[in-house]
Amino acid sequence: MTEDLWPLRAPVDAGRHAPHAAAGSVTLIIPTFNEAGNIAELLRRLGRALPADRPCEVLFVDDSTDDTPAVIEKAAGDHPFPVSVLHREVAEGGLGGAVVEGIGRAESDWIVVMDADLQHPPHLVPELVGEGERTGADLVVASRYISGGSRAGLAGSYRVAVSRAATWLTKGLFPRALRGISDPMSGFFAMRRSAVAAGALEPLGYKILLELAVRSRPARVAEVPFVFQERFAGESKSTAREGMRFLAHLASLRSAAAPARMIGFGLIGLTGFVPNLAALWLLTGAGMHYLPAEIVANQAGVLWNFVLIEVLLFRERRRHRHWADRVGRFALLANADLLLRIPLIAVFVAQLGMGVLPATALALVTTFVLRFAATEALVYLPRRTSPADASPADASPADVSPAEPGRHTRS
Repeated sequence: MTEDLWPLRAPVDAGRHAPHAAAGSVTLIIPTFNEAGNIAELLRRLGRALPADRPCEVLFVDDSTDDTPAVIEKAAGDHPFPVSVLHREVAEGGLGGAVVEGIGRAESDWIVVMDADLQHPPHLVPELVGEGERTGADLVVASRYISGGSRAGLAGSYRVAVSRAATWLTKGLFPRALRGISDPMSGFFAMRRSAVAAGALEPLGYKILLELAVRSRPARVAEVPFVFQERFAGESKSTAREGMRFLAHLASLRSAAAPARMIGFGLIGLTGFVPNLAALWLLTGAGMHYLPAEIVANQAGVLWNFVLIEVLLFRERRRHRHWADRVGRFALLANADLLLRIPLIAVFVAQLGMGVLPATALALVTTFVLRFAATEALVYLPRRTSPADASPADASPADVSPAEPGRHTRS
């Protein structure tokens, strides 16, 4: 949910910023979370870097709990381009969600995404857009990993190693979508507004470039080298929790297609044998008869599978049913699988003349496919959204009412 869109600095003249997109116009989307110490210097450097002959505006999408919005409002008065703040009441989707909300508001030809901490040098903004116009690219990435680039500003060997490992992992998982992108972890890039639909994005955490590249699949990609700078003020927002969100996001993106989800579903099912056998060992060791122990132990595997499927495969589809409803439906389907398998084996053996082992294997494959299809349809069927449910990020920029400087508009 968004709270307020504050236009803090009105256009200097009609030529610099028109109500509708002017040719070559640029919107800088800068997500912020407690970055008050960086704002004045960032706007000062942007004021020197942005060309006066190109329509530009700056949109801060703010999730701060400190006085960052007030600091932006104060600093915007001395900035030569329009500056707005979109303060979000709920930071849905993290930094990536903030960028998507900004994309939904932008009217310009080009969108540039950058951080507020000055690790992304503002003087490269015109170069990113210029490279896109020169080459016809839909996406231009500022890369640390091509000639002329450097990750010098990363603090410590640990962060360097984590960044490099994340880059290798993502490029290994998405070789086609990330072809031509040497630095998929970059948070500094320019893209044509026409090349992305905000409503198609489902970000989680701070790696929005990966989301854009995988879901939007820009037709042409270019890169510009940049030297990653040291943070100007404040503390890094990179935490172990963000790392876990990144891994969950990778799994979600990789399983976006039905065949990939089915493979993931099967692999998760295989891992369920571990808690199943462990529970069976504990129960029989405690003196329980093996038959009821088998039934109870099977529920341990079911619960294990449910948790992994929720986190890794169907994160975006959990909101339309209560968690207890999802657990009940999933457990019912998992246990029905056992009841169906035995009659199927009997049919394959008695009616088709198959041997016991091939009949069992065929029954396992059949019930697996049926259980996957039933799980998607009966537990995680995507919600049908009505116009009233549309999020602010899906709204057209024309739906945002203009406001007088200093006034608030409720979105």
